[in-house]
Amino acid sequence: MNAPTIERLGTRIDLPKIILTAIAASIGIVMVLPLVWMLSASLKTEIEVFTYPIQWIPETIRWRNYQEVWAGLYPFGTFYWNSIQVTTISVTGLVITSSLAAYSFAKLQYPGRDVLFLAYLSTMMIPPQVLLVPRFILFRNFGILNTHWALILPGIFIIFGVFLLRQFFTTIPNELSESAIIDGANHLTIWSRIIMPLAKPGLVSLVIVSFVWRWNDYEEPLIFLFSRDLFTIPVGLTLFVDEFETRYSLIMAATVSAIVPVLAVFLAGQKFFVRGIVTSGLKG
Repeated sequence: MNAPTIERLGTRIDLPKIILTAIAASIGIVMVLPLVWMLSASLKTEIEVFTYPIQWIPETIRWRNYQEVWAGLYPFGTFYWNSIQVTTISVTGLVITSSLAAYSFAKLQYPGRDVLFLAYLSTMMIPPQVLLVPRFILFRNFGILNTHWALILPGIFIIFGVFLLRQFFTTIPNELSESAIIDGANHLTIWSRIIMPLAKPGLVSLVIVSFVWRWNDYEEPLIFLFSRDLFTIPVGLTLFVDEFETRYSLIMAATVSAIVPVLAVFLAGQKFFVRGIVTSGLKG
């Protein structure tokens, strides 16, 4: 049965498509409103932040909030640099380890490969909070507690990354690898020169997802870091809250500054993101 349409002045109007578009646009506006409010609040005084009804455009734009965040009492620039370091190293290591493991599970043939992969995936059922105490003891014994390595090393090995790339690698024809082997290429060459370039959508999807996870991680820095000069942004934001007051305008200004790298990474890889997520689920 054809979808209901309206013929008007020679133009065919698809009512279901219009309704779905309107619903999607409404949902999108609702999702963007908190971000708009956050940007607006970052340019207001403390009194104006919770004024009702909401004044979306402040009468006086207070750029001083950003100045106080970056050059005020707390070293927000240090927190920012710490987050960049931890996230960049973690994501880089994650891409390397996940792609190598995914290549093994997708392209190599050896006894027990699928069973090993299922056993590997089954560890995703373990809540990460269960591992916090054992990891705390392990990091203390290794002498990396209260260092960025306590955040970087666990972030390099993530099961989701192996699963995502393995699903994507299986969509790449095996004939390409077989031809390279006939020409004398080894598996490291095939991985680096054939599989990785063809897997760009999957790699970009993994980079975006893992970047957001690591950049916004609050729990692990809170537990494993004690020194203020090692704090990342999520933990550093708590310093704007004390027993006497909560500087909401400064928190909003710091948060707006914090989402800039996330937006930049997403915008840089958005054309590959949806394609990578969709393709990774085509073949099991």
